[in-house]
Amino acid sequence: MLNLLSEHLDIWTGAPVTKANGGRGRVSAANRSPYGIKKLRELILELAVRGRLVGQNPNDEPASVLLGKIAREKARLIKEGKIKKQDPLPEISEEERPFELPKGWRFVRLGELTNRIGSGSTPRGGKSAYEETGIPFLRSQNIWNHGLELEEVVYISDDTHQKMSNTVVEPNDILLNITGASLGRCTVYPEGVGEANVSQHVSIIRPTNSGTRFYLHLCVLSPYTQSLVWGRQVGMAREGLSKKVLELFELPLPPLAEQHRIVAKVNELMALCDRLEQQQGDSSATHQTLVETLLATLTTAPDHQEFGESWQRIATHFDTLFTTEESIDQLKQTILQLAVQGKLVPQDPNDEPASVLLEKISKEKARLVKEGEIKKETPLPKITEEEEPFDIPKGWAFTRFENIVNITSGVTKGRKLAGRKVVIVPYLRVANVQRGFLELGMMKEIEIPKEELEKFTVAARDLLVTEGGDWDKVGRTAIWKAELPLVAHQNHVFKARLILEKQNELWLEKYLNSFIAREYFANSSKQTTNLASINKTQLRGCIVPMPPLAEQHRIVAKVDELMALCDQLKAKLTQSQEQSEKLIDAMFRQSLVA
Repeated sequence: MLNLLSEHLDIWTGAPVTKANGGRGRVSAANRSPYGIKKLRELILELAVRGRLVGQNPNDEPASVLLGKIAREKARLIKEGKIKKQDPLPEISEEERPFELPKGWRFVRLGELTNRIGSGSTPRGGKSAYEETGIPFLRSQNIWNHGLELEEVVYISDDTHQKMSNTVVEPNDILLNITGASLGRCTVYPEGVGEANVSQHVSIIRPTNSGTRFYLHLCVLSPYTQSLVWGRQVGMAREGLSKKVLELFELPLPPLAEQHRIVAKVNELMALCDRLEQQQGDSSATHQTLVETLLATLTTAPDHQEFGESWQRIATHFDTLFTTEESIDQLKQTILQLAVQGKLVPQDPNDEPASVLLEKISKEKARLVKEGEIKKETPLPKITEEEEPFDIPKGWAFTRFENIVNITSGVTKGRKLAGRKVVIVPYLRVANVQRGFLELGMMKEIEIPKEELEKFTVAARDLLVTEGGDWDKVGRTAIWKAELPLVAHQNHVFKARLILEKQNELWLEKYLNSFIAREYFANSSKQTTNLASINKTQLRGCIVPMPPLAEQHRIVAKVDELMALCDQLKAKLTQSQEQSEKLIDAMFRQSLVA
């Protein structure tokens, strides 16, 4: 194993970082783990349960002797009335043995190794039974592969604890999450924590011989057993493991002495993986700092000359600087920030200033209001100097979003429409509106009174701005490009229609998706614990920088050019990730058959 690691260390540790998989097969508590090291951890566990991690000792008592001792101990406990007699479990057939085991090992059903397998329960009254202090009540969020996480632990009273005696955990119990996204996560309940109970989402697995607990723990974490966990769920949604399913699991059992050697070797190698992961994390942090520092030289450049010099330094090293999704996304946001601040393209003194365009928009909007084509809104206050988010170039102007578009709210779902003539049309929801594009794969339909159809219909070039949801959904903006012949928008998606044909909606969309506008929406929004939203007045009041119209077109063209470059970088990164992962997967498979 150490030879495998040392000979191919560059491959295992060189793979890009990927998001962790919620705990499946993990021992580390890290939220993110390099793919190669994640697969290395899995390989260590898989070799361990196949008898390939440490050598066998012919002097060890074989697993059959251990099983005999466990059977006698269970018989004694049954006779003394301490545990109930179990129904005999079926023998393991040849077809149920997925790989060959070393001499002295045995495939055995989990139920043969345990005094108890069973889930907890919910206290009477549910959450209302929780107390500020008392007996810990462990839920699935407290159970992690590396141990207990008690930051979010809740408590129950001693009286409730006594009434739930069948859910009490004991030291050396294996606690396994048996439902939901954390299915398969497990830990050994340690000595010294004291009494606790578990919820119905956690199963208690109590080994008859406590000396097997650490091996059984790593065995459950191995890819082999995790495939059983995820493949044998029961129920309508296949989200859960029953006692009957768990006790039938076919587990590879080594001699007890070898179990202890395996556990020691796994701990040693996992500690090595932790160090490798830390080193890679330190390297990633250094890289991230470098990227942030270099991008800051762009946003803080005082003039186009210094900006051009900084940009050239970065452009020369694009392939080595932007090697992660985070750094490429950061580059995209920097490009947008430079664009909306007037730093991305030079100004042309021959351009007609923005004030002329704003005056034309104002006159046209006044005409539309007078003729009743759009609704007159309460005037918003003028922009003060303190409100201006940054200095703008000569020829630019600040205005409020309300002054350059007509903003309307969408149709409300669930209205009573009995007796009215209605039409059924597809409508745009918050989920359809992403930053800079529309996701139309999951369109829904809504009934709209025929006389209101025009009011709620979206036209080509309309800007769609989301009211809110979680933090990323506030102010998300995309342009409708007439992808469908007829579509409406819901009340949680604002519609902003241009006043003049010659206006540039692409410029407005890019500004509203920039960090500067997103910061405005975040600061202006109504906030709850995890949700945020803006109302129409807050959207109307959003301060928008307006360049001359000709410069708007130049900026949009440059942004599109640079965004295409970012997309190329991301595609190249994705290809590199896929190649690295394929190579690591091949090494993983080869290691199991070598």
